[in-house]
Amino acid sequence: MLLETKNLSKGFLNKKAVNDITLSIEQGKIYGLLGPNGSGKTTFMKMVAGLLHPTSGTITVDGNPVGTESKKVTVYMSTDNFIFKYMKVKNVKSFFLDFYEDFDGEKFDKLLDYMDLDMDMKVSSLSTGMAAKLKIAASLSRKAKIYMLDEPLNGIDLVAREKIINTIVESANEGNSILISSHLVDEMEKILDEVVFIKAGEIVLKGNAEIVREQRGKSIVDLYKEVYA
Repeated sequence: MLLETKNLSKGFLNKKAVNDITLSIEQGKIYGLLGPNGSGKTTFMKMVAGLLHPTSGTITVDGNPVGTESKKVTVYMSTDNFIFKYMKVKNVKSFFLDFYEDFDGEKFDKLLDYMDLDMDMKVSSLSTGMAAKLKIAASLSRKAKIYMLDEPLNGIDLVAREKIINTIVESANEGNSILISSHLVDEMEKILDEVVFIKAGEIVLKGNAEIVREQRGKSIVDLYKEVYA
């Protein structure tokens, strides 16, 4: 397994944001980490990325505990605007090339072209949709084994959503796994191989998307409505 968590929990004061999650992530698949805001999706991703320490439980990434080696193969794209606003797009490329040994400048150029972004654009002048596309381009241009994308479609118009979804699909291959946190299930369902429903920090349903649909006789969207109604 590329990623394994066992009895993983994280508490903040009197609340458990993640509660006893045991999960295995295989290579070559796109996973949907589904649930409303506050369900524990971001906390889970941040622990895998090494940005938060678990209260209890274990995480193994590509055979290693969270640390220097695991971070070499893990990309976490947060919901925050982590690209400096004073930069131009070409400065973003230079920054990532300097900061990450695994950054593929040629892939970044191709994704910029597909996303209709120009090297001379100022980050501060980008619309919400354009800024989201830039984040996706920068994140997916790294050569990683696990890509974790936290709510990549938040606040994005329909045209930009389609390009972002297509870019995610094209970046998936047998050597990596993509874990997408989202509450926009209707947009994501068509690309998900596996689904993981999280409610109040706990997994309430998981499995192969097609099998789940067949067994339950419902779409993932309808199941989402049922679970979180």
